[in-house]
Parts: sequence; C-alpha cells; structure tokens
Amino acid sequence: MKLAFFELEGWEEKTLRDRFPHEELLLIKDRLDEFHLPPQTDAEVISVFVDSRVTEKVLSNFPALRCITTRSTGYDHIDVAECKKRGIVVCFVPGYGNNTVAEFAFGLILNLTRKIYHAIDQIKETGSFSLQGFRGIDLKGKVLGVVGTGRIGKESVRIGRGFGMKVVAFDPRPDAPFAAETGMTYLSLHELLACSDVITIHCPLTPETTHLLNRDNIKTVKRGAYLVNTARGPIVETAALIDALDQGILAGVAVDVLEEEGEIKDEMKFLSQARRPEELVLMLQNHMLMRMPNVLITPHIAFNSREALMRILETTMESINGFLAGKPAHVVPELR
Repeated sequence: MKLAFFELEGWEEKTLRDRFPHEELLLIKDRLDEFHLPPQTDAEVISVFVDSRVTEKVLSNFPALRCITTRSTGYDHIDVAECKKRGIVVCFVPGYGNNTVAEFAFGLILNLTRKIYHAIDQIKETGSFSLQGFRGIDLKGKVLGVVGTGRIGKESVRIGRGFGMKVVAFDPRPDAPFAAETGMTYLSLHELLACSDVITIHCPLTPETTHLLNRDNIKTVKRGAYLVNTARGPIVETAALIDALDQGILAGVAVDVLEEEGEIKDEMKFLSQARRPEELVLMLQNHMLMRMPNVLITPHIAFNSREALMRILETTMESINGFLAGKPAHVVPELR
C-alpha cells in the first residue's frame, strides 16, 4: 500500500521507514493543498499537518485515497463532509500535548502580564535598563477564565490553581467531578467574560465555536482583562479583538493562531488569486494586530515540543496501523 506523508521535517523518516517496512512511502516536506500537489497522487493513505488544506478539489486528485490522518487535534483543514461522501476514513490525534499547549499558554500569559518580551527587546535593541512602562500585575488572586475544559483546558485549570488564581470555566459539557477536585467553578460564557482577569481559550473549532468571541459579547469582557488564544484563530473574531484593544476593554492579547493564518504565511500566492473582499479585509486586520504594541503573536508553535511531536507521530502511526488492520483508530467524531 502507498502511504504519503506531507509537511515532514526529516527527523521522522527513519521512524516511519522502520514502522512501515512493507509499505511504499512518499515522504514530502511540502504541505498539501490545491497549489501544492505531489507528482504522484495514487496514495491510499495520506498524513498531513495543520498547514495543509484537504479540500474537495484536493480529494478529487487522489482517486485511490481511503484514509487521511492529520497529525493534529484540530481537523478543520480537512473537508470531513466530502470525505464521508467518498468513504474516506479521517483520523486525528485526540491528545498529544495537553501540558505542552497549556504550558505555552501560561508563557504567553506571563509575557502579557509582566511585559517580559518587551523588556528583553528593549535591552537587546537599545541597551537601556529603564523600568519605564514595564510595571505588570501578579497572577496570584486574579480570576482565570478557561474557555473549554477538554484535556488542554484541564491542564490550564491545574496550572492556574498552582499560581494561586481563582479559576472559572465555560464548557457546554461541564465536568462536575473535575470541578470539585480542582476547586474551579463553571459559569456561562457571559459570566466568565465579565469576571475574568485573564481569559485563555482551549476549545476546538466547530461551527458552534466559530466567532465564539465576537463584536457583540467582547463588549462584556471585564475592562483591563488579558486574552490568550492557543486553540484556533476563527474562535475569536479578528475585528472584535481590534475593537476591544482600541477601546481599552482588553489590556493585551497573545495569540498563537490567527484567522486564515495560512494565507498570512503565503501572501504572494494568496494575492495572486481572485479573492473575496472579506478575505482581503481579514488579512489587513491580521496585519493591524501584528503592529499593535500590546499584542503578542507567535507562529502556531504551542504544540512544538520534542515530547509532543513524538507523541503525535506515535498516535498517527497507531491510526495507520489500525486502518491497515481493518480497525481504524482515532477516527474523527463525525465519522464514527
């Protein structure tokens, strides 16, 4: 059977060859989308990462395709509905870096509340040791609002409690035993936004969570709060972020994800194609965020630790071996 892996860094190749000695492997560093199709499109199994876009058009180029595995927890970059029509199994990584992403989120929180990045940048760029503008706030005693208490959200709750924070959370499926164990409290989203000093987002991107934070409800955020998003960009409406920052509702924002971040990474190709006006507006809004002094943006690296990447690869190989054995593992919920 032919297996094609996209967005590889190189270190994975020996492990993949050792694990699949009897399969034909295509090991590709480039992402997969309609502008980046490989010379050979006869693979029966493909594995992608978050920069790939497996659309209906891409699927039509793989006539033998039977299984897709994404090396990520999110799978919004794959047209799952079209895969279902074509009888293609889609697998994902349910959990790989619960602590990994939560630790990174708190790194962003500390950078926002203690102005660490800007202080380091001042010394490197100017040599100045001036304290002007670097007064921060303590986390101890503050209210942490966790949006989504899945695996990563739960880790964030525990870390927040370790900092001595009062923790509240929003989740449409509350976990009462976990709340009792950790001493956190579930609230409605409106209540959470109104009382939290720091808000961290850890829910998946679904139709229900797209623009979960938007121009309407971001007005209810506690004035002077900080917002961190390490989940998916479209969970927060970009225009709402800009409004909240301009109006002083949010004191600072740190994001590891943006709406349409793939287009930001390849702007020349994006601009060379015919685009709807709203897509161009979104790109401009992303650039506005990048220039704001109280906004920190990292290039989607919250997952990126050695340990997490190895767990991702192991889970992906489990999914493929399960498919080869006729018992797919880690299938996305919509296809179970």
